[in-house]
Amino acid sequence: MNRTRANLLMLLVSIIWGLAFVAQVTGIDHIHPFALNMHRNFIAGLFLLAILLFFPKLRNVGTDLKGTIVGGICCGIALSVAMALQQYGLQFTTAGKGSFITALYIILVPIGGIVLGHKVSKKTWISVLVACFGLYFISVKKDTGFSVELGDILVFLSALAFAVHILVVDHFSKNVDGVAMSCIQFFVAGIMSFLFILPTGASLLGDFTRALPAILYLGFLSSGIGFTIQIVAQRYSEPTTVSLLMSLESVFGLLGGIVVLGELVTAREWLGCALMFAAILLAQLPIPKIKRREKIKS
Repeated sequence: MNRTRANLLMLLVSIIWGLAFVAQVTGIDHIHPFALNMHRNFIAGLFLLAILLFFPKLRNVGTDLKGTIVGGICCGIALSVAMALQQYGLQFTTAGKGSFITALYIILVPIGGIVLGHKVSKKTWISVLVACFGLYFISVKKDTGFSVELGDILVFLSALAFAVHILVVDHFSKNVDGVAMSCIQFFVAGIMSFLFILPTGASLLGDFTRALPAILYLGFLSSGIGFTIQIVAQRYSEPTTVSLLMSLESVFGLLGGIVVLGELVTAREWLGCALMFAAILLAQLPIPKIKRREKIKS
């Protein structure tokens, strides 16, 4: 796979993930959020297991078997926490707002890299500041002062967890079997989601017939195909480019919420979305490289 194909695949994934917010919001009308996550993860795991068994040519085989297993387990744990926070939070906020808040992981990833000894540029810190203003306009209600909705807080925490997931994927994705690692992560995430359900006493099925379309979309497309492409594509493309393409899911999520769910967005929330999207773009644009090229031309 070349870099152009990897980037086109990531663009497709951003569309799938953006529209997944619509499926998540409609799905939790009929089934508990953690149960929805359990079903989508097990479906994704079974889907990828079938690929491993019957379509070996579609696999991207790596040489690190231990890394594939350990990476799958670590990715599954991080993914289950991120999904649980996001899915539960979407009960109390809209698909459009949720998609933009979730997109903060694009900025949180380089900040999380500090823990791994990476340096964070001034450009990134400026992006974080702009994003905070955007998050304020989206989440804080004008008439109620500094009152933030519970859903916004939970979705923001899920963005932190998704940032951890991306860092874990980046750590393990170089020499592993991408399809096998993704398969393992979904079975682990499915088991974790089941454990999350137990303390709630909620039904594992809910109104399963009505929830099934959302479960199938999330299981096959968003999880099975989307996250597997992410693992594979991150090996063939630059992290900056991949992150920028992934950030477009916020745009498709907002459009999906408006067109499919009829969600209304206030002028204040539009301003917040614009600031957050600007922050995401600024964080990913290779400005220092542009400056160096200009110096060379002069």
